[in-house]
Amino acid sequence: MTGSREGPSPQVRETLTRPRGLDIDHMVPLAEAWDSGASAWSVKRRQAFANDLGDERSLVAVTARSNRSKADQDPAQWQPPLADARCTYTADWVATKLRGNLAVDKAERQALRQLAAVCGQETVEYEPAPAD
Repeated sequence: MTGSREGPSPQVRETLTRPRGLDIDHMVPLAEAWDSGASAWSVKRRQAFANDLGDERSLVAVTARSNRSKADQDPAQWQPPLADARCTYTADWVATKLRGNLAVDKAERQALRQLAAVCGQETVEYEPAPAD
């Protein structure tokens, strides 16, 4: 799968008139990253992941409501409410996991496969994050 995004997160379509209504969401929540291998990283590498500006998919502007809804869940537990946003979300999730060289658990893998099956044949492109 490959995902290209124009503008902020496609998770929710909503017009905001004040930036206070936005949060910066980690595509892969930090708690999920921790459970997926970041716990073995150095503090410097965890900080780099948490503030990754090297890939536009890593940090996404979303509504505060969407960010609270997702919290620290992976795709087995949470998916965007808009069905047409799920393919981009899936590609971005996979790219972010690959970029950080993070593991995927069984339930997460199954959910990603189900999501990808609906999205068609695509390729995920990513650049590995710099190591320590």
